[in-house]
Amino acid sequence: MDYEAVIGLEVHVHLATASKLFCSCPATFGAGPNENVCEVCAGMPGVLPVLNEKAVEHAVRLGLALDCVINDNSIFARKNYFYPDLPKGYQISQYETPICGRGRLPIRVNGTTKEIGITRIHLEDDAGKNIHSAAENMSYVDLNRAGVPLVEIVSEPDMRSAEEAVAYLKALHAIVVHLGVSDGNMEEGSFRCDANVSIRPVGQEAFGTRTELKNLNSFRHVQKAIEYEIARQQDELEEHRPVVQETRLFDPDKGITQSMRSKEEAQDYRYFPDPDLIPVHIDPEKLAYWRASLPELPEAKLERFVNAFQLPRDAAEILVGAPALSGFFEAAVGAWEASPDKARKIANLILGPFLRELNQSGTTVADHKMTPESLAELARIVDSGLISAKIAADIFPDLLASGESPQAYIKAKGLAQVSDSSAIEEAVIAVIKGNPAEAEAFRGGKTKLLSFFVGQVMRQMKGRANPAVVNELLAKHLK
Repeated sequence: MDYEAVIGLEVHVHLATASKLFCSCPATFGAGPNENVCEVCAGMPGVLPVLNEKAVEHAVRLGLALDCVINDNSIFARKNYFYPDLPKGYQISQYETPICGRGRLPIRVNGTTKEIGITRIHLEDDAGKNIHSAAENMSYVDLNRAGVPLVEIVSEPDMRSAEEAVAYLKALHAIVVHLGVSDGNMEEGSFRCDANVSIRPVGQEAFGTRTELKNLNSFRHVQKAIEYEIARQQDELEEHRPVVQETRLFDPDKGITQSMRSKEEAQDYRYFPDPDLIPVHIDPEKLAYWRASLPELPEAKLERFVNAFQLPRDAAEILVGAPALSGFFEAAVGAWEASPDKARKIANLILGPFLRELNQSGTTVADHKMTPESLAELARIVDSGLISAKIAADIFPDLLASGESPQAYIKAKGLAQVSDSSAIEEAVIAVIKGNPAEAEAFRGGKTKLLSFFVGQVMRQMKGRANPAVVNELLAKHLK
């Protein structure tokens, strides 16, 4: 029997606020154990929560970006469950009346656009963190994260493959980072995902029994976990065993999902309105201001890069995926000339040596001294033929670290490209004489040897020969 997957995602996003959701403790990552804890986030008796207004603004702005219905009034509820990292014995969340209602998010998979429905976005505070030490046979609780503001974005079960789920997550991640509502750091848990997965026979409308995959914190893990779970459920049904509704964890080392616990239903949490918090009312004037102040969203920016600068879509997607990178690109284009040809040359430098250095060093755009104006200057120098693209790539690490003017650096190092045909011709003749067997083979039809001769000439000229002149003179002397 042929089956299709039915996938819905619940994405938890740490909001970029200075303090926690209901107290003034810092919401920063990386402090020592239990440094950012007070009576409120530690759940002491008699304390009262006070709502962080900035968290409300971030949630509403995200809802507007996802074309959600913004509810005039939303209500906080207590979600009751017992766990060592939840000091109050309940989580403050939203249930029947969330801050944002239905919305949508378009995604692209294999060149096709598909719209994924958003069920709701609600505010809630995060739990703490359990730390287990096998060496000491002890467990510890760090409450620094307890009370940090979250939004949970719940999708409709509209995805039918792991590829669609990853595309949805990448599109959502780009939006939260572009809006500045979160840093989106998946390694620190600022953007994490639970996936609800079921399968059903193709053509059947009723959903199958779903399992929940918890705390997936990388796009790769999401893809692998969902693919494994789809295959596992299909094996269960084909062996005439029922799929059990449960929560499962993904083991990235083994590439499998494993049962964690039975899946809770809403009634298990005994939701009820929090008596310590009044309903959240969204002022119409503030809502209008937040709507008007939304920046250009990633999908619109991507289309502009493709249409205005004639960038390949995959290149535009990489640039748009990181706001700092796309901002650097646009500033560099503005510093030279906003024409498609020049924009593509700047994009090539950014997607080539620039990204290579960032990836190898694990750094970001902000960690380096090169300015967009300097990168535009380097692109202009390569375009003029003063240096080759290879030399530009070779000197890029120095320019990135020092912030020095490319023109001054090239002059100081004597790297200007040699375009004098007489000097290059001497090297060409010497290389051909020094490799008679290869020259004869080339004349006999082995034209792929041309790259060998180009390399030899460039080596003799210490990489400074103009490649176009080298190719022209080799063609002349290898006849």
